[in-house]
Amino acid sequence: MKKHLLFVSIAFALVTLQAQNEGQTDKGSWLIEANTGFGGGDFAVAKSANTSFGLSVSDGTTAWSVGGEGGYFISDDLALKVGLGYSDLDGLTIFSYKAGAKYYLKGSVPFQIDITGASSDLFFEDPLWLGLQGGYAIFLGDKVSIEPGLRYNVSLNSDFSDSGIFELRVGFAIHL
Repeated sequence: MKKHLLFVSIAFALVTLQAQNEGQTDKGSWLIEANTGFGGGDFAVAKSANTSFGLSVSDGTTAWSVGGEGGYFISDDLALKVGLGYSDLDGLTIFSYKAGAKYYLKGSVPFQIDITGASSDLFFEDPLWLGLQGGYAIFLGDKVSIEPGLRYNVSLNSDFSDSGIFELRVGFAIHL
């Protein structure tokens, strides 16, 4: 009985959260987004190009980043996005950029594909990543959502890195 009650409660919560998503992802709407990223592999590679907020320390090396993304819904549930970021890797600066698309399946399951790159004197080769991301949008009213999800970055520049990076992301979005 407890399992059935738990299942019904979760289903009711998901339907309620879905019902709150009225108009946020409609054609002509805007999206302003900030993300946090957790994970990655090699410290310098993982911090090489991102548009998220973060702070991490590894072996006495401190890295921090700030950034944001914005998008415009060209059709219902489909937004074209761009982003900019600034990172500091123990005193060395990195400027990042991102361009891509985000699709909200059923208005609350976001999937994103994008290209992220960076420019820095820190690297011999500039990083370039293909990012794939999926998650769930929890709408907290008419204008705000929290979007936890998973992201995988595939390196498009084998001279920079030949590995991929998994990240756990928590996004915060304003829908206008």
